[in-house]
Amino acid sequence: MSTTDVLVVGAGPAGLACAATILEHSSLSVVVVDAGHGPGGQYWRQPAPAVGADALDPAELADLHHDRARFDALLHRLEQGRTDGRLQLRSQHHVWSAVPDMQGYAVHAVDRGRGPSHVPGSTTVARALVLATGAFDRALPFPGWDLPGVMTVGGLQALLKAGGVVAGRRVALGGTGPFLLPVAAGLARHGATVVGVYEANRPARWLREGRAVARNAGKLGEGAGYAAALLRHRVPVRAGRMVVAAHGADRVEAITLARLDRAGHPVPGSDQRVAVDAVGVGWGFSPQLDLAVTLGVDLTPDVAGTEVVAVDDAQRTSRPGVYAAGEVCGVGGAPLALTEGRLAAAAVVADLTDGRVPADVVSSARRVVTRQRAFATAILRAHPVPAGWADRLAPDTIVCRCEEVTLGAVRAAIDERGARDARQVKQLTRTGMGWCQGRVCGYAAALLSSGRPGPAVERLVAAPVPLGTLGALAEPTARPSRRTGISDDAM
Repeated sequence: MSTTDVLVVGAGPAGLACAATILEHSSLSVVVVDAGHGPGGQYWRQPAPAVGADALDPAELADLHHDRARFDALLHRLEQGRTDGRLQLRSQHHVWSAVPDMQGYAVHAVDRGRGPSHVPGSTTVARALVLATGAFDRALPFPGWDLPGVMTVGGLQALLKAGGVVAGRRVALGGTGPFLLPVAAGLARHGATVVGVYEANRPARWLREGRAVARNAGKLGEGAGYAAALLRHRVPVRAGRMVVAAHGADRVEAITLARLDRAGHPVPGSDQRVAVDAVGVGWGFSPQLDLAVTLGVDLTPDVAGTEVVAVDDAQRTSRPGVYAAGEVCGVGGAPLALTEGRLAAAAVVADLTDGRVPADVVSSARRVVTRQRAFATAILRAHPVPAGWADRLAPDTIVCRCEEVTLGAVRAAIDERGARDARQVKQLTRTGMGWCQGRVCGYAAALLSSGRPGPAVERLVAAPVPLGTLGALAEPTARPSRRTGISDDAM
């Protein structure tokens, strides 16, 4: 067991900004734990270290990273902290639990950097804990979505950023949200023929968000840059269309698109078949709340009904000593995550030391967070999941890929056995009981059963962990109740 002043879970923009700010304005020790091969998170995702003539040079993928100078500056500050003996960066460490401890919070992780035959566990006790765990792709089922070559939009981008891999020669992107555009542009720049970007919603929805757009005018320039890139590569962008089926034998060979009416339902007779060998579909993102739920911090719904971590204007959660920043507080993009990371750091420094981050820095960051959070809310309103997303599902459409549960079985649980939420669907059909633990199918199960996103799921073990690692713990640490925050062992 080791100790530190501050432990940051996540080395994406929020986590890196938080750690760098703490190092700059205090003498506190910091440990940053991340599951990736190195710092950067999904936004600045880096290739795995490799040697040899065929090793990928990260410089070949530099065009995929925005604001690389900011990333390099953060890495430089962290390297200074490591040289000073105040920072530890633990990559390829999966945090599987975080619980209260007499000295603060005990964070349990497994080190996957030494290969599958040797997966040691570690426990670090920190006075303060910062959750910067990010978010994951939100998927919705459609006939054929389990074919090889069908993946999330984030999956396409991860292959490209982490390995320079273009998933197919003819690629289609569908779903909703601005994230479709940079992924399409990146694929086109690296040799793919992007046959189309199919956005389920229409640009007119943005007319209602004029105030948020005006306060974030820089976003217009960013969008124009993507539009120009797609125009150069002759990538068509079609609004009001949705991927309703994928077709193929051993892998995806084509998709069917349908035009949506103003209410978000597929228009009969509007089907169009397009040949592809890869497709990415994304319906936004879900915050990674496993640790937050285990710790019992308060959650709050965003404008779309998805639960996020509730924080004050300094990024403090409802539990003393626990802070949150970035997508876990609501998906809003890297610039917002960076600013929230700095705000969380300012709160940590104020709470643990006699020092302060300069007041003008803090007040400026709060204004930026308010402005950018308003834009994030506007995105959610302008890019909802269409009401008719399930209209074209067939009874044999797979909803839960891990457990191979069909829509027919889910409908039977709802219509015949009275399931009213994803938890009851899970109990009756095993939907969400497989390897992904509902991260892929849980959102769809919630929409099908209750018509809205369900509550965040409590997972006592947030990541797969060897039984030997669990057995090596000398004695279990008390787990707080989500509802009360009080240890179950004390009740």
